[in-house]
Amino acid sequence: MSAVTASTMTVTTPAGRLGALARAELTLLSRNKGAMVTALFVPLAVPFSVRPAVEGLDLKAEGLTVGTVMLTAAIGFSLLFTVYSSLVSVYVARREELVLKRLRTGELGDHEILTGAALPAATLGLLQSLLLAVGCTALLDAPAPRAPHLAVLGLLLGLVLCAALAALTASFSRTVESAQVTALPVLFVSMFGSGIALPPEVLPDRVASFCELLPLSPAIRLLRAGWSGGGWSGGLSPYEALGAVSTAVAWTVVAVFAVRRWFRWEPRR
Repeated sequence: MSAVTASTMTVTTPAGRLGALARAELTLLSRNKGAMVTALFVPLAVPFSVRPAVEGLDLKAEGLTVGTVMLTAAIGFSLLFTVYSSLVSVYVARREELVLKRLRTGELGDHEILTGAALPAATLGLLQSLLLAVGCTALLDAPAPRAPHLAVLGLLLGLVLCAALAALTASFSRTVESAQVTALPVLFVSMFGSGIALPPEVLPDRVASFCELLPLSPAIRLLRAGWSGGGWSGGLSPYEALGAVSTAVAWTVVAVFAVRRWFRWEPRR
């Protein structure tokens, strides 16, 4: 990795430095078979494992379909496993191997190092989400997005927030092995509270109102509104759509601030 580090430092433009670092990280990711399996196959398998439970819900009363719920779940699991979970391990591994420390001695800024390391996982999550959308539309009779701008906005906000949360989680992870345990709270809270495994419409009102404030809830809400609702606001009122975007942006700003404050560049001994 030292040779890769040197090569990234010789590229003088910000775009060139990011591209070089992203290519190096993609090479390392492709060599990690466990990470590739988790990133590529878990988001595909897990949503369909919960399909029987979804089919048992009274979705028609809430104006939902199995296809829409499963599509949102599939994209949500892609965000959690392909982007968030894999990036936690990436950040911790690069820190413990002193890669991040060496990169800081060159032209790369701190934000460029973290962004470049996140680009392969974020790009993979984006491509996987697009494939899942096409697959669920074809296999589960999910409708085409009625407000595609909201679906795209929700996906982009989810990708950025998952990357920021991964860097923050890595700050409190001592080793690559413990990183998987450190990531569990965000994984479980997001799966069952942010509308990924269970649509919030089937939860009690008070619980649903609380879950709307969780980090990934706004992105998932925008995704679902993009598919199930029509018009500019995707079936949401303009106030609800603006509130979801504002909440997602606020969580992203808080996560980025926390990363700048607490991210550790030195190995945790």
